[in-house]
Amino acid sequence: MPLPETMFCAQQIKIPPELPDILKQFTIAAIRTQPRDVLQWAAAYFSALSKGEPLPVKERIEKPLAMEKTDIGLTPGLLKILHKQLSPKGMVNVVELKEKWKHLCLPEEQLNAILQLDNFGEELEWMKFLALGCSMLSKSLLSSMKHACEILTRDPEGGAARIPFETFSFLYSYLASIDGEIPEEKTESFLHGIKEQALFVLTTSGHLHFMMINRVFA
Repeated sequence: MPLPETMFCAQQIKIPPELPDILKQFTIAAIRTQPRDVLQWAAAYFSALSKGEPLPVKERIEKPLAMEKTDIGLTPGLLKILHKQLSPKGMVNVVELKEKWKHLCLPEEQLNAILQLDNFGEELEWMKFLALGCSMLSKSLLSSMKHACEILTRDPEGGAARIPFETFSFLYSYLASIDGEIPEEKTESFLHGIKEQALFVLTTSGHLHFMMINRVFA
């Protein structure tokens, strides 16, 4: 025989004082991130929140990329989330990467396509994966670097998107080597030209101004 349903009055129901703000922030995060699978993403969100880890949340709602026909794959905003979660490790276990990828409701076949671009083992260098991820978002090497600068920069959104020249040089050289059709001499000449043209930036801050690159090589 089922037990009678217990009735409570308003005075007996205690709402944790932090609950409304938690739910409010979760709702804002879900709207901003637009996950394909809300339940799967929510589980990852609250797991990260309870552990004090970077949340799987975009900084803003994204407009679809011009090259996207459907909004189902990797975007700059999602790649930036992965960067915040995994970059502190330097070397990342592929199993953990796959877990974070799944949390963002991204297609597994797209991750496999990226991993096949290099001979990764059980671990990979995060900055190399970031570079390959940027290449999946673009149709050219320079566009890939633009995405990388915008993800890595500490400048405010819409600003100069500056990054250290050494970082730019590493990512560009790596993507050029993966491409396989760009001679090493051409890569070195390109980077030397950027460093010369952006010298006034490099000597004061040690960072490379991506807008300067566009002016020199557009």
